Amino acid sequence: MPPLTVRPAWKALQAHYGTLKDAHLRQLFADDPGRADRLTAAAAGVLLDYSKNRVTDETVRLLVQLAEESGLRGHIDAMFRGDKINATENRAVLHVALRAPKGETITVDGVNVVPEVHQVLDRMAAFADKVRSGQWTGHTGKPIRNVINVGIGGSDLGPVMAYEALRHYSDRSRTFRFVSNVDGTDFAEAARDLDPAETLFVISSKTFTTLETMTNARTARDWSLAAFGGDAKAVARHFVAVSTNAAEVTKFGIDTANMFGFWDWVGGRYSMDSAIGLSTMLAVGPAGFREMLAGFHEMDEHFRTAPFEKNLPVLMGLLNVWYADFFGSQTVAVLPYDQYLKRFPAYLQQLTMESNGKRVTLAGVEVDYQTGPVFWGEPGTNGQHSFYQLIHQGTHLIPCDFVGFAHSLNPLGRHHDLLMANVFAQAEALAFGKTAEQVKAEGVPDHLVPHKTFPGNRPSNVLLLDRLTPAALGKLVALYEHSVFTQGTVWGIDSFDQWGVELGKVLAQRIVPELEAANDPELKHDGSTNALIRRYRAARRA
Repeated sequence: MPPLTVRPAWKALQAHYGTLKDAHLRQLFADDPGRADRLTAAAAGVLLDYSKNRVTDETVRLLVQLAEESGLRGHIDAMFRGDKINATENRAVLHVALRAPKGETITVDGVNVVPEVHQVLDRMAAFADKVRSGQWTGHTGKPIRNVINVGIGGSDLGPVMAYEALRHYSDRSRTFRFVSNVDGTDFAEAARDLDPAETLFVISSKTFTTLETMTNARTARDWSLAAFGGDAKAVARHFVAVSTNAAEVTKFGIDTANMFGFWDWVGGRYSMDSAIGLSTMLAVGPAGFREMLAGFHEMDEHFRTAPFEKNLPVLMGLLNVWYADFFGSQTVAVLPYDQYLKRFPAYLQQLTMESNGKRVTLAGVEVDYQTGPVFWGEPGTNGQHSFYQLIHQGTHLIPCDFVGFAHSLNPLGRHHDLLMANVFAQAEALAFGKTAEQVKAEGVPDHLVPHKTFPGNRPSNVLLLDRLTPAALGKLVALYEHSVFTQGTVWGIDSFDQWGVELGKVLAQRIVPELEAANDPELKHDGSTNALIRRYRAARRA
């Protein structure tokens, strides 16, 4: 396959960009009143209106052509087939198998993994039912009232996002908290007001050696045992593991009957629907969790089978390529207009930036184009009173994804109509702005006209769903997962490794003994790092 920038569609897009870069959405809509109907796609209960993007039918045609020339269809088939498309780690990429229905066949090294997935799901469900019914009790016989998930990265961001998103459906008789940061404050605040006799810890670490997770796990163990007179037998009633390292789990004191595994073909940031989601299942119940999996699978099937020009994840991924590589846009704002989705942008940060924050192709060649835009955002309407000023009138072009729902889970008077009015108004204001002539016509003094003029021509997508259910959450997450995959395929990068996470962790392991040494150690870092370590040690001694 030829390099990206010499493919015919890429060259055609460069020429097309030259004709379109100065076109304004005001004119595009004036010239083409039907674009709002055409530049819309719907599937799996998700409506995508992408008509307020700086594109025409020709843009979409060329972007789809670029996807075809980049081998996207073959890459999709390879992923669903179980091929080892994570080239640098020689692994399959099969988060789609986590939500495959019973009876489907997806093979890795000649083994159908779907039955294994359902065995784990069934064990998770049996355990969740015991805890939720009160059959599972703590060391002193008290029922479990508190669940603390201990993990980091995908073992935290997915579960905490899902819990917050599905809080409406959660068991309100129980408290759910999440600890990830190695900063002791995170654990101290999570456990401060809880009774150890009623608290269950879910320790999520594939290897059971992750520094942050195991530091917090050992602190949790000490906290629990202090309440039980140091009786180590209590660990088995208050700790369960999501891991594949039975030896370390046993050494910690957890009964391996309460160890829930997953596989090396599941990346951390793609694992919220695996055993990593045990805390989610404890919160919403096995039926709610399976409903979420069904939503994931529905979007998976749409992505796998729909033609690219009607394929929601493909269209969204290609639009990100369009803005990053031709307009030079460096960020994407995700703006969910549902308070339950307040952690959704943070979850997407790992999903998107750990996946596509790469500077070399699969062949190890440094890219000469942009990859992996920065994702960020906050729920509306909070963001409108914060960073929307920059999006509307700043110097940066920031494509936006607005996410809204036709029905509120908490209907209170006019609240939801007011909320959704802001979705539609913000997308309209970003696209069309307000001209100087319009401002003057309102009688604004001349010296204020520039300040009250809105340039518009700021692109956005609007995603509209019926209501935020477990299935809807699964659809949304899968939509962004496959959008990330689409972008990575076009850019020719490995979206499923994360070597950039490792270097800082390795260096930290070197520095820890230097901070804790009784005598001043010999330091062999750069001058700045050496000086900071000495200052820190001096401050600790003071």
